[in-house]
Amino acid sequence: MPKPADNQLADAGSETEQPELRRRRSRRRDGDASDDWTGMFPAVTPDTTSTPVIPVRSSSWAEAAAVADSVSDAPPAPARKPAGAPPSYAPEPAAETDAPEPDLTALPTSFVREQKPRPKSGFRGFLYRATGGAWNLGPSAQEREEDELARRISRQLQGSFNTAVLSLKGGIGKTSTTVGVGLTLAEFRGDPPCAIDANPDSGDLVERALGEGIYQQATPRTITDLLKNIDSIDSLTGLSRYMHHSGRLHLIAGEQDPEVSDSLTAEEYLRIRKVISAYYSVALTDCGTGVTHNAMSGILQSADNLIIAAGYAVSGAKRARSTLQWLASHGYEDLARNAIVVITDKDEVSTRVDKDAIEEHLAGMCRQLIAVPHDRGVADGDLVTLDVLKPETRRAYKEIAAAIVDGYR
Repeated sequence: MPKPADNQLADAGSETEQPELRRRRSRRRDGDASDDWTGMFPAVTPDTTSTPVIPVRSSSWAEAAAVADSVSDAPPAPARKPAGAPPSYAPEPAAETDAPEPDLTALPTSFVREQKPRPKSGFRGFLYRATGGAWNLGPSAQEREEDELARRISRQLQGSFNTAVLSLKGGIGKTSTTVGVGLTLAEFRGDPPCAIDANPDSGDLVERALGEGIYQQATPRTITDLLKNIDSIDSLTGLSRYMHHSGRLHLIAGEQDPEVSDSLTAEEYLRIRKVISAYYSVALTDCGTGVTHNAMSGILQSADNLIIAAGYAVSGAKRARSTLQWLASHGYEDLARNAIVVITDKDEVSTRVDKDAIEEHLAGMCRQLIAVPHDRGVADGDLVTLDVLKPETRRAYKEIAAAIVDGYR
C-alpha cells in the first residue's frame, strides 16, 4: 500500500539530513564545540588551580551573576605548596590590639577578708558576746593599747640580751620591779626569761618570787653553787639544777652567807652571763645597792640597757639622778641616755612632795620614765604575784617590759 504524501516527504528529508547529523554528533563526542549554529553553549572545563567555584542554588541568571561577582572580589586562595616541600615555621604576625597583656605574675594580697578585732572586755565585749558576734564594735582604745604592749613585749629577738636593775638607795622597789617585770615577760613572751640575783648584800630576789616559806623548803641552790660547777654545764637541763622557777620565770638565787655574799667578781659574773646567754634570750640582773661593788663592772659591761629604780621621796629622786650622772662620767653614756627610770610610789609620800616636778626632772635625763602606783602587793616586801596587783600596777610593769624589749637592737 503506498505511503501518504506527508510521510514520504518526512522520510525524504530524514535521508538527506542523516549524514550531516551523524557528522555533528561525532564532532561533539570528539570535543569540538564550534558548531555555533546549533544554539548550544560550548562545554567549559573547570580549572581547579584558580578560585574555587561555589555551587549556587538559584532560580535566575541574575542571582547567579551576583554570586559570581562576589566570588571574584574575594581574596585569592593561598597557593598550594608542591608535594615534598619543607614546612615553613615563620610565625604569623600577631594581631594588633590596644588591650594590655595580663600580668600572670601578680598575686592578690589576700584571699581572705580581714576580720575586725573582737572586743574582750567592757560594754563592747558584753555586747559582742550577747549578740553572738552579730554586733562587733571592735576593741576600745584601752584594749588596743594593751594589745600593742603585748606585741612589743613578745617581739622575737635575735640573740641574748641583759637588763641590769640598779639604784644607789635600798628599799625603793628595785627587787620588786625585777620580779614584777620578770613575771610579765614570762607571761607574754614565748621563751622564758631568767633573773639573776647579783646583790652582794644577801639579796631576796627568789624569796620575793616564790615566797619565803617555799624558798626555805626548797633545796638551797645559789649563785655560788653554780660557779663551783659551771664548767660541767653543757645543757639547759644541767643549768636547771641550779635554778628556781616561779611559773615560767627562771631564777638564780643570790648568796645568803654574809661571809661570801660579797665575793662575786666581775669575771665570775661574766662567766655566768655567758652560760645564761646560750639558753635565754632575755635576762634581768638585780644588782643590789650601789655601783662600785666587785661584780658591777662586769654587769655594766654586759648590759644592753638599764633600769634605774627611784622613789618619790626627795632622797630617792636625788640618788637616781646621781646614778645617771655617775654612769655618764664613767664611760657608760649610752647606758645612761637609754636608761629606763622607774619611780615606785612605795611609801606614799605626803602631798608636800611635788611628784610632777620629780618626774619632769628625771625624764630629761633618760630614755623613758615610768611610774608604778602605790600597791600593797609590792609595798609589803613579801611575795610578788601578778594576780593580786592592781590593774594600774600591772599596766606599769607591762610598760616597763615593753620599754626593755624596745631597747634590744
